[in-house]
Amino acid sequence: MIAIEGVSRTFAGRRRGEPVPALRDMSLRVAAGETVAVVGPSGCGKTTLLELICGLQQPDAGTVRSEPAALMPQRDLLLPWLAAVDNAALALRVQGVARQRAREQVAPWFERFGLSGFEQARPYELSGGMRQRVSFLRTLLAGKPVLALDEPFAALDAITRAEMQGWLAHILDQEQRTVVLVTHDVEEAVLLGDRVLVMAPRPGHVVADLAVGTSRPRQRTDPAVVELRAKALVALGVPV
Repeated sequence: MIAIEGVSRTFAGRRRGEPVPALRDMSLRVAAGETVAVVGPSGCGKTTLLELICGLQQPDAGTVRSEPAALMPQRDLLLPWLAAVDNAALALRVQGVARQRAREQVAPWFERFGLSGFEQARPYELSGGMRQRVSFLRTLLAGKPVLALDEPFAALDAITRAEMQGWLAHILDQEQRTVVLVTHDVEEAVLLGDRVLVMAPRPGHVVADLAVGTSRPRQRTDPAVVELRAKALVALGVPV
């Protein structure tokens, strides 16, 4: 489903025009229906990786092959003048679906996503978790076989984030999409991913590929989760 081979990507620096290497000799493969969580220090090229998968950037070297992908950025980017149902329906509207028809297609998903009764709410009337659910629904309705999720819960408080992790684990098992999830939270990566890829500091490349080996949902206190979290932290160079 996704094959990245020997990819490098460098950007022009802001100071004195010095080049900034984001990725170097980056390689990974993601099978159809697999959820791969990517962790690594800030600036190691995680977002660049997602944008390469989505075709928003091109590599300087190497190859990127992927089925069509939809990107969910870190910020929800909901349009403040639209109701929640119309924000979610944007993915359908850009495909040419008429407004009323798009609303009809979106409506059944609101109950499934725990948003029933908030169809006409504006973004400012929604909680952070609700906004992220609307944003994820919009990404899902784009109909792409690959979902690229960039720190989807980074802006949420710890309790809401934990709730959203459980919710997303349930949705991913139902939808069976191919998912690349970027996160700074190692525990989140272990809870949600079928594999956890650990990236080195810039220029980014994979230094560890850890298979999770247990089905979702997973509990934070499960010995397998605790052990894999520790392995990922060691690969990141973080004392355990």
